[in-house]
Amino acid sequence: MIGASLGSIVLAGVLSTFLMLSRSGVSAVNYTTMDTQARRALEEFGQDIRMASNVTWNSSSSITLTVPNNYGLASPANQVTSAWDNPSSTATFRCFYRTPRNSSASDGTTILVRNVTTFLYTRYNRTNASATTDASTKRIQISMTVTTTAQTVVAATDQLVAASFILRNKPAN
Repeated sequence: MIGASLGSIVLAGVLSTFLMLSRSGVSAVNYTTMDTQARRALEEFGQDIRMASNVTWNSSSSITLTVPNNYGLASPANQVTSAWDNPSSTATFRCFYRTPRNSSASDGTTILVRNVTTFLYTRYNRTNASATTDASTKRIQISMTVTTTAQTVVAATDQLVAASFILRNKPAN
């Protein structure tokens, strides 16, 4: 009886340790996945914005860049739109994505980051003051919050504020 009681206590301790380690592992995977997606997204966005010769400000969550025709698509092939989908939606699937061509095209859309809960573009002029027109925009900054969840694990949230991206090929006004 005493042996069975001690065995039960030891087994309960081993089981709880195993569960704790499993939850920690899942949480680490969630953070790693978010970080990997965010890094890839910012790198792809950075490539587009650094070679852009013009920017069209659609909203605080959508911009269209004029870039060299790297996508091999029909007219207007030199445009790429980067946006956050439907910020007013109650859907659980929100993402930061890139679409070659204009903002109404749906072919070729690439999801860069999933589970984005907040997103904001901020634009600046060449003197680092807030820009008010497309013509005066020389630098763009992205701010976003990414959240992932898994069963039996606390939600992982990552606040990202990207380095500002300078439009290298756009003349300064």
